[in-house]
Amino acid sequence: MPIKRKPNLSSTIALLPTWFVAVVVFIGTMAWSIRLSFTNSTLFPSSTYVGFAQYSKLFSSAKWLASLQNVLIFGLLYVAGCLLLGFLLAAALDRKIRFESAFRTIFLYPYAMSFVVTGLIWQWMLNPTLGIQASMRSLGWESFVLDWVVNRDMAIYALVLAGVWQGAGLVMVIALAGMRGIEAEQWKAARIDGIPVWRIYVSIILPQLGPALAAAGMLLAMGVIKTYDIVVAMTNGGPGNATEVPAKFIMDNLFGRQNLGLATAGATVLVLGVIIAVAPFRYAMHMRNRAKGGA
Repeated sequence: MPIKRKPNLSSTIALLPTWFVAVVVFIGTMAWSIRLSFTNSTLFPSSTYVGFAQYSKLFSSAKWLASLQNVLIFGLLYVAGCLLLGFLLAAALDRKIRFESAFRTIFLYPYAMSFVVTGLIWQWMLNPTLGIQASMRSLGWESFVLDWVVNRDMAIYALVLAGVWQGAGLVMVIALAGMRGIEAEQWKAARIDGIPVWRIYVSIILPQLGPALAAAGMLLAMGVIKTYDIVVAMTNGGPGNATEVPAKFIMDNLFGRQNLGLATAGATVLVLGVIIAVAPFRYAMHMRNRAKGGA
């Protein structure tokens, strides 16, 4: 029989400041922003309601639509690339190679950097006049071209490359921790059956890492929705609108164009995006816990 615990008054009182911050600051600010998205607020908040006019203006903006397309492309490639590369790095370190600690530190180090630093590093590396292209041409390879940050068709993939370089370390650590928690008897049984190592990781290890990789994927997906600093550091949304993202669109309208109503409308859409990204994972976890409780 489950034991019913009596509420602890002292614990409840200790949590009151946290609840106050959560309700007043987070939820209150969110509700206030949603309210402003239905007004004609510009530089200062206004109480003149205009219905869905700001949302209509938002989704009729070519720049906003381009930002949604860009963040979708970036998000899919970034999350998939981080999960794939992180899993491969974890599998390599799981083989108990020499200098494992050193390699683990090297692979995880980019994740310790901010996206601004990552963006600047890759902006310099991919700059045609300063980076890899200039270095290769100085060595005599005059036909070498690597101009992704100034190429409209390739700029978004330059962001993906920089993002994967930074985020793969997080997936590596989570996946490696999961691999080290798998019983050694499974490896012994697989070796006795003569199963190749790659097949063990794909057919035996990977399915057991599902919850861990799902958690890592959710963290990465939430980071995608608020992507801003790496874009500003690398391309500033260019060339043209090739790397424009919703967060940058919101900040430009909030501080650059003093259009508070349109900016809060975009922020409201982003909040809905976060809910859509998190809800499936939370529902899956709820159903899993419920199934365990029923068992």
